[in-house]
Amino acid sequence: MLKIKAIIVDDEESARNVLNNLVERFCPEIEVVEKCRNVTSAVEKIKQHKPDIVFLDIEMPNYAGYEIISFFDEVNFAIIFVTAYDKYAIKAFEVSAVDYILKPIEIKRLRTAVDKVLKQIQLKNQQIHYQTLSENLKSDYPEKIIVLDKDIKRSIKTQDIIAIEAQQAYTCIYTICDNYIMSKNLHFYEMAFENNPDFFRSHKSWLINLKHFQGFSKKQLKIELTKNISARISKYKLADFETLILQ
Repeated sequence: MLKIKAIIVDDEESARNVLNNLVERFCPEIEVVEKCRNVTSAVEKIKQHKPDIVFLDIEMPNYAGYEIISFFDEVNFAIIFVTAYDKYAIKAFEVSAVDYILKPIEIKRLRTAVDKVLKQIQLKNQQIHYQTLSENLKSDYPEKIIVLDKDIKRSIKTQDIIAIEAQQAYTCIYTICDNYIMSKNLHFYEMAFENNPDFFRSHKSWLINLKHFQGFSKKQLKIELTKNISARISKYKLADFETLILQ
């Protein structure tokens, strides 16, 4: 069986060894060809070995793990971030469509991440995911998200989102340029944007961007938004909504 080549990057030797042992035991299709202590040495080894996967710690001296993309014109290897980051940063990984493993590493989560990456390893242009993550991690809340447009993944600005509507098991993201149907539920986006004061959950089926507010009807329980999009508002949310728009 042809092995999938991988490189482990972590500034702590014990962390490198633990992950290496877990990969050897529970991911037999993967061969770890190098273990690096920082981004600089990892860049050299990536160019030398051309791995399929890089297990990359986030918090390291000199360069953060996600900065590795700045050393390559094209990222043609998959990255699984290994992180001890907090709740917010995990949202940044998720909306950027980048896989990650939390420290301390759980075997089931490692296997899930590896399986996911192996399925996608033939996909081209993975740079969009890592670039989006890099930008999101520098902000207090995600400034971009990944959407699917006719089987093409695109990065869109959060500020360009007018509203997100729940549609059964899917959501429709309305933006100033186009609309996108996503398989994630509305709660996912509500949690992703919970620190963003521009987003308001007006109804069980609607998450709106207040920057695109045009007007509303208290009688009809409707909010008018950019591009003539009409969102619903629950009567239980009216007081909070009026407070926000009168600020």
